[in-house]
Amino acid sequence: MNSKDMQEKIIENYQKDEHMMILVFAQWCVNHDLNPAELYQRAYPHQGKNPALQQGIDLTVSKEESEEIPETTLLGVLSLFGNDELAHVVTQEIKKLPMKE
Repeated sequence: MNSKDMQEKIIENYQKDEHMMILVFAQWCVNHDLNPAELYQRAYPHQGKNPALQQGIDLTVSKEESEEIPETTLLGVLSLFGNDELAHVVTQEIKKLPMKE
């Protein structure tokens, strides 16, 4: 594999992982009756529409069909991709959620 092919493969893998991060975020929001686009807008008010976010939202399932997504998992993947502002907004929402028994 030459250097260009390797670089393209790395970019492709990063984009796949980024889409998975977006889907995890969007599904977590759905699971907690939150609007993922609204939370994203609060985190990044100067960004316009995000097609990748909309694609992630479109791929979510109802919260009844979804597995639970632990907050630590969500915050970990957001941090991994440098979405600190979004992680901050999510943390604010986590604090509003009812305590689990």
